[in-house]
This record gives sequence, C-alpha cells and structure tokens, in this order.
Amino acid sequence: MSINIKPKIHRKKTNNLTEKVEIYYKLAIVIPTMLFILIIVTIFSTAIGAVSVPFRDTVKIILKNWGLLKDITFKEGWESIIFYVRFPRVITTILVGAALGTSGAVMQGMFRNPMADPGILGVSSGAGFGAVVAIYLGIYTKSIFFMPLFASAGALLAAFVVFLLSSKGGKIPVMNMILSGMAVGTFLSAITTAILSFARSDQVKQFLFWTVGSLNGTRWEDVKIAVIPVIVCTSILLFFSKDLNILLLGEEEAQSVGLNPARTRKLILLFSSILTATAVSVSGAISFVGLIVPHIIRLLIGPDHRLLIPASTLGGSIFLLLCDLIGRTIVAPGELGVGIITSIIGAPYFLFLLNRARKEGVAL
Repeated sequence: MSINIKPKIHRKKTNNLTEKVEIYYKLAIVIPTMLFILIIVTIFSTAIGAVSVPFRDTVKIILKNWGLLKDITFKEGWESIIFYVRFPRVITTILVGAALGTSGAVMQGMFRNPMADPGILGVSSGAGFGAVVAIYLGIYTKSIFFMPLFASAGALLAAFVVFLLSSKGGKIPVMNMILSGMAVGTFLSAITTAILSFARSDQVKQFLFWTVGSLNGTRWEDVKIAVIPVIVCTSILLFFSKDLNILLLGEEEAQSVGLNPARTRKLILLFSSILTATAVSVSGAISFVGLIVPHIIRLLIGPDHRLLIPASTLGGSIFLLLCDLIGRTIVAPGELGVGIITSIIGAPYFLFLLNRARKEGVAL
C-alpha cells in the first residue's frame, strides 16, 4: 500500500509545482505586456483629439501637473485640454473598463457560463432606476455626486433583492440567481419606463443620454468617485480567484475541499455588484465589455482565474479606451457615445458566439 501511495503523492506535488510555475510564468509575461499596452494606449488616447498634442508634450504636461517637472511652458491651452479635459476622462475610462472587465470575468466563472456579464443580476437596471429617480426629482443638478450616488444605490438595491430571492435554505443555486436577476431587472426597467412617462422632455433626454453610455464631460470628481471602489473591490475579487477555480468543478467538489459555495457566491456577488454599480454610476450603461473581454482573454490564456481576472481587468481598460478613442474621432468634431461603439463591436461577436455554440451543440 505504501508503495502505491507515495508515487501518487509525489506526482501530485510535482503537478502542483508545475502548475504554479506555469501560472507565475504566464503572469510574468502577460500582465507586464498588457500594462505596457495600457500605458501606450493611455498616452495615445490623451494626446489625440480635436486639438492634437505631441506625445512627448502630453507626458510632460501630466508629469508637470503631478509636480514631477517644473519650469516648463507649453502652447496656450494645451495644459488645460490635456490635464483638465482629456486626462480625467481617460482615467475614468480605465477605471470603468477595469470594473466591467473584472465583473465579467467573475460572473462568467461564478455562473460557469461564458455568456454571463455584469448585467445578468439586474444591477444595470437597478442603476438605471436610481438614475431616473435622481433625474425626475431634479436633484442631479445640485451636485455632481447625486447621480452616481442614486445609481449606485439602485444597483446595490437590485443586487440585494436578487440575493434575497435566490437564497434557498442557506444556499444560492446558480439558476435561482439568474432567474431572480432577470425578474428584478425586468421589474425595475418597467418602473423606470413608468417614471419616464411622467417626466418632462428634457428629463427624458437626459436619461436617454445617460443610458447610451458616455464618458463625455467626465471630470476629476468622477475619478474620485470611482477610484477607491474599483481598486478595493478588484483587489478583493483577485483574492477569490482560487475559490472561483474550485467553483468551476461543481458544488460537491467545492464542499469536499472545505469551500462554502453559498458564502463565496454571496461575497462575490456583493463586490462584483459594487464594481458594476460604480462603473455604471459614472459612465451610464455600457454593454458588452464584461462579456467579450473576459471571453476573448479566456480563449487566449486559459480559464485559470488567478491569471484571467487581472488580465480581464487590464483588457477591459484597454478595450474601453480604444472604443472611447474611436467614438471621439470617427465623427469629429462630433462624438459618438462609447456605449454605441461597444455595442457595434460587441453585438456581432455575441451573435458569433451563439452561432458557434449552436453548430457545436454546446449549451452556453
């Protein structure tokens, strides 16, 4: 008996060691590469616009306003355009893209479905409900913080109701969560439509602008709203990467290794909902980022969440930056909302996934 056990133990340790070496090797290559791409796209996106500023001057302007360079002057207007108009928009775009990419990767892992996205739990509908309440009451004009506050409250309310409806005997079955999310999202969308039917035309126009998903007019105040929740919640969800790997094996397997699936899903639901609520509150409803970015990255680097989550975080930022850059330049001096660009790109990809699944007979 001892002869049979020792080789198995040795082989298991060897496999675990090989697996760790492989994941660290991928992390050492993939994450720095994506960070480099993100930095390049950030500089490019900040420099390009109706008034183009050379890349070198763009970097110098940012460094000067951070107190790292002194006694440098630039062409009139450049400093205001770069640091007070474009750069806060770019930083907000990075944060929103990171939030949506992270939430998408986590949702797909939790539901074991590559077609899942942050809106599956009705969080986006909840944010829309909160936003329309703020618009209808007219308080969104009193402070820049009121719209994000109401949108976040609506999103978290939706997540809380979904959690209550889907809980069953201390457990949270995946199908219950999906069905509860659909029901809550549909209900809140109906309430939102009912409120809009009594709203003034200018209020309806404001809400429609918000639902398109746009980063136009974002300021440093928006960065302040988003930066702490995005960093904290993303870091916490990274901590759950191993648990998500275990959940992929199924309920019984997760329990057999000491993981509490219900408790894990509750925490993941909470922090991913906060992430989505934060993103939607500052940018409006932006579709498909949380769907296509994690899906593509999973195809490229594999399903291990220890690598998938940070890669989806960076990938979401890169993707949304590029979409926002396209929206700002394709019809210049006009502008298309970033939500329009992501939908134009994401909808055909979504149909491609459905068609491929149908041909392969795979249930997504």
